[in-house]
Amino acid sequence: MSAPKKVVLAYSGGLDTSIILKWLQTEYGCEVITFTADLGQGEELEPAREKALLLGIKPENIHIVDVREEFVRDFVFPMFRANAVYEGQYLLGTSIARPLISKHLVEIAHAHGADAVAHGATGKGNDQVRFELSAYALDPSIKVIAPWRLWDLTSRTRLLEFAEQNQIPIARNKRGEAPFSVDANLLHTSSEGRVLEDPGVEAPDYVASRIVAVEDAPDTPEFIEVSFERGDAVAIDGVAMSPATLLTRLNEFGARHGIGLLDFVENRFVGMKSRGLYETPGGTILLEAHRGIEQITLDAGSGHLKDSLMPRYAELIYNGFWFSPEREMLQALIDKSQEHVTGTVRLKLYKGSVRCVARWSDHTLYSEKHVTFEEDAGAYDQKDAQGFIRLNALRLKLVATRNARVAGRG
Repeated sequence: MSAPKKVVLAYSGGLDTSIILKWLQTEYGCEVITFTADLGQGEELEPAREKALLLGIKPENIHIVDVREEFVRDFVFPMFRANAVYEGQYLLGTSIARPLISKHLVEIAHAHGADAVAHGATGKGNDQVRFELSAYALDPSIKVIAPWRLWDLTSRTRLLEFAEQNQIPIARNKRGEAPFSVDANLLHTSSEGRVLEDPGVEAPDYVASRIVAVEDAPDTPEFIEVSFERGDAVAIDGVAMSPATLLTRLNEFGARHGIGLLDFVENRFVGMKSRGLYETPGGTILLEAHRGIEQITLDAGSGHLKDSLMPRYAELIYNGFWFSPEREMLQALIDKSQEHVTGTVRLKLYKGSVRCVARWSDHTLYSEKHVTFEEDAGAYDQKDAQGFIRLNALRLKLVATRNARVAGRG
């Protein structure tokens, strides 16, 4: 690959991406443009601007963008319409943020006439795949630079030496080895590495930073109501909210009640197993609420088809194929299923658990007169079940007869 002339870097303002910024400048002699996404990670982002200026980036080349509403509206909510869960447990909090970051990297590259984008993901993880597959899907001619796969700064000591040689400020707490790595956004916080690397050892209590311990959660349950329109949450307790505001509020409820903590060993796309601690308070509530409203508004055929396709859909997101044709095809099917997923659910939050306790909708398919144990006024003729059972039993009886006949021949 020829040396890039202008690079857009996914920049957090932390030590690693600051080293990458300086490395790009010294290795390629190129102009660097920074992009810092406000995904609701809960950190002050203006220091990233100050650090970029300190490292010689022109003010017009520094982009700090609040993408919280776009993140929830265009990425999180479509994913939750599918009830997407990877390997039965993981709510894909990191996975779903990467295509959004890549989208902005490519858009900024086009606006500035840049010929490359760069990221700080390592060569062992999934994020490198997610960033790069997304970038190539959006611009097949874009160059992607992944310094962790290219440079010789292979130890913490060498990274710190490079920082000192290039006058990159090093926070005091960055001098030693970090106890674990953290990635956060509005949907979740993930922690992995170091003290979490041995799956046979319980994670220290201090790792969880977003959710109170179940033991410290309130002793009294709390009830909330979440309303949906066409599969997307639109209000809490009757108060309409924007997507990001609504998820923020659900996070507050979930965190207070110790909801959404997951200790998980997953299969990475690159081939290895990895242990992580995930905190997804609002997302855990949202998933339970969405499934609750689907229970009365989605017919059996649609719901069962969705459930059968969900693992594939979740795997596509996990593996970085958000912008793939097959994900978009599945999304069209999922969105079609949500046309009548409108109504309200009541949820009980208590000591680490969230449970749907009531649900109602003008679009309901639930018919009390058909299921009642009392007199149903002819709504359902129980004699019809006899023929239904006979027809469904026919193939089973034929198989059993055949097996008995063959077994009788010895």
